[in-house]
Amino acid sequence: MDVYENPATWTARPVRSRRRLALRFAGSVVWFPVVCAMWAAMFAVILVLSLFADAITPFSNSFEGRFLKATDRALGGVMRMASWCVSWPELRHEGDVAYYRARVEKAVGKWTARASAPARPKKPKPPVECAIPLRDYRGVGGWYVAEVALAQGWELRPTDEYKEVRLWWSAASRVG
Repeated sequence: MDVYENPATWTARPVRSRRRLALRFAGSVVWFPVVCAMWAAMFAVILVLSLFADAITPFSNSFEGRFLKATDRALGGVMRMASWCVSWPELRHEGDVAYYRARVEKAVGKWTARASAPARPKKPKPPVECAIPLRDYRGVGGWYVAEVALAQGWELRPTDEYKEVRLWWSAASRVG
């Protein structure tokens, strides 16, 4: 049996030290604006490079794909620099199970509302997959995400529970 099939093994993450979180929050207040400025600068450079890339794309079959992968890697790399940052709600509610339960219910409810919305003509189809990040369920564990999601009609997908819980809208597989 795969781990994602037995969400009872997905327990809450240990409560982090208040002092270490406060230090990380102080560092986040200084570092996150720097990361945002770096991301904006990288985006501007990519925008300028894309003007030249448009001239090359008609002559090369593989250039566009490589350019898009490089763009994704560059912007994703800058955002990974901020992955250690701590937000104010995380600092305030570390260890508060009720807060994380409400956060999970809100996130799953939002995705359920999106997925169950009727398809409208000339609009994108509603999403059938979603991922609830660890930040949303840290205090209650992935088992609670699975419990709430299964009650609302979602199915579990192969998941790395230390990063996110992936879900599939089961009604999407039905014809009707």
